[in-house]
Amino acid sequence: MSHPIAVVGQDALAACRDVRREVFVVEQRIPEAEEMDAYDAHAVHLLATGPDGPVGTVRFLHGAAADKKYGHAGVDGATTAALGRLAVLPAARGTGLGAELVRAVEAEARRRGLTEVYLEAQTHALGFYERLGYAVYGPEFDEGSGIPHRAMRKALP
Repeated sequence: MSHPIAVVGQDALAACRDVRREVFVVEQRIPEAEEMDAYDAHAVHLLATGPDGPVGTVRFLHGAAADKKYGHAGVDGATTAALGRLAVLPAARGTGLGAELVRAVEAEARRRGLTEVYLEAQTHALGFYERLGYAVYGPEFDEGSGIPHRAMRKALP
């Protein structure tokens, strides 16, 4: 089952945040102040919709915003898209939407001339990203949410 996915502007950010709030704040109990950050204003947001409205979202940073947030991890915002905030509502899970959203980020990053995607995956999701061609590197860490993460990368052909 395919869902329409579009790059959206700041005017649709509320819909992206609603999906993220449901997944990260309600389900995973991440404080809303940590989930909704200042980087939203500098991110490229993608939104997936279903018959009843928004069902998934993801964002990526590049340029100076990626350098500022992920420079400590060796991210070069001039060449790298830093994928984050991938969220799919429960009703749309198991449909392939998560993979569609990741592929949509990759396509948009290529369109913008970027050559790599970097992400910090929750450890329970490593297999999902590995199946999409991402490689784990570095030690496990806590990004502040209390949920263990690992850094991952994928070169964009």
